[in-house]
Amino acid sequence: MTRTALVLGDQLSRDNPALEGADRVVLITSRALLARPGLHRQRAHLVLSGMRHLAEELREDGRVEVEQRTEDRLLDGVDALDGDVVCAYPTSWTMLEALQERGVELTPAPQFLTSPEAFERWAGGRRSLKMEDFYREQRRRLEVLVDDAGEPAGGTWNLDADNRRPPPKAGLDAPEPWRPTEDAIDEEVRHDLDRSGIAFWGKDAPRGFAVTPEEGTSALRSFVQGRLAGFGPWQDAMVDGERTLFHSNLSVPMNLGVLEPMRAVRAAERAYLRDDAPLQSVEGFVRQIVGWREYVWGMYWLRATQWPRRNAMGAREPLPQAYREGDSGWRCLDETVRSVRETGYAHHIERLMVLGTIGLTSGIRPWELVRWFARGFVDGAEWVMAPNAAGMALYADGGEMMTKPYAAGGNYVNRMSQHCPSCRFDPKKRTGEDACPLTALYWDFLDRHRDDLAGNRRIAMPLRSLAKIPDDELDAIRARARRARKELRGTAA
Repeated sequence: MTRTALVLGDQLSRDNPALEGADRVVLITSRALLARPGLHRQRAHLVLSGMRHLAEELREDGRVEVEQRTEDRLLDGVDALDGDVVCAYPTSWTMLEALQERGVELTPAPQFLTSPEAFERWAGGRRSLKMEDFYREQRRRLEVLVDDAGEPAGGTWNLDADNRRPPPKAGLDAPEPWRPTEDAIDEEVRHDLDRSGIAFWGKDAPRGFAVTPEEGTSALRSFVQGRLAGFGPWQDAMVDGERTLFHSNLSVPMNLGVLEPMRAVRAAERAYLRDDAPLQSVEGFVRQIVGWREYVWGMYWLRATQWPRRNAMGAREPLPQAYREGDSGWRCLDETVRSVRETGYAHHIERLMVLGTIGLTSGIRPWELVRWFARGFVDGAEWVMAPNAAGMALYADGGEMMTKPYAAGGNYVNRMSQHCPSCRFDPKKRTGEDACPLTALYWDFLDRHRDDLAGNRRIAMPLRSLAKIPDDELDAIRARARRARKELRGTAA
């Protein structure tokens, strides 16, 4: 009987266990998935390019029959497969249910270090599911940056406190990231997307990220040699005109499955051992992969079917126009949205402390923001964005992941970016015509949720400050926050 390996668009590892012993490999392009509202044009290009590069490589290898199909729905193509079908563990619970219903054999997901079952065992019986505990166990289990006794290199597990430098006024002279050279496959993908009739969100541009193992290796080498050393201290900085700074640009190849996470981790660890990069940078990068990325993957599956309904803060605002158009008049938000439209990318602080914080304090519905992130970013996926956006940024899980809401006003953006001096609003003001909308929304958020947050010791100080605000000023803050929501919607007079 024919054994068919079904390869999904984010399972492009050449070491995909589903390929072992397969007579045939099938890759299915779904018109419905491409036509999802808000899908970024460059995201579509990356996935199709990666799938077609894999198909070409397997054909050239000649050991297995390769079939590429285009269907209205991905599951239409799955239903048409005969014989035994095997697929790596998918990255969404809806796809998992669909494959299980069809009797598809599942193998481990090759692009992760921790299975959902292993994470569930870790979580079982714990009162706290915070990332830091998981991260330390991961370091010991994987033997990363630890000594023979399992203690952390440098004597400290987490050096995040050393990695919060604001950008200098002159900016940061970070080396340019590695970029691929497009080939005939990319030309074909662009032609097909141009003719598809699909109204993608975001602009087309030359492919900016790795989609093959060889490209992933080049991108990793470029990062380790050129930007890893500066990553730690400057990872939270936001600089005008600098989208990548010292960040790795490796989330796309990791999420597509063409760069193994441990390969990146070991490369960074070797740089530290050679004294080519400081521990604060290497530990910060390692934490993002073996800590945060694996933790998010585990939390997604632990609460899989619950994420679309989670809304602990009772948020009711629909996704506003400003997140699609970048037309709020708020410089930090508009510049970040413009970056996402042009490149499909913004680094983690722009995502959390601009897009996420505004979503939290203005009250955007969690699942709407999750879908915007998942479809609008080149490294987007439901498993990434549900815990990150709903859990971490919007506190929609009520504090299961985070010890406090990541709410902040304009002062944070002013300290960590170059946006505010060129903005018409004053980050220090929360009322008045030139009051910063982020600052007004921050205090309005605390006001609206003072009872919900009263028992949280980590936010006790801001709540005490809130209690000292006179009633007339608080009314003015509420009015400015209402206007801020109108500015986000594009309905302000």
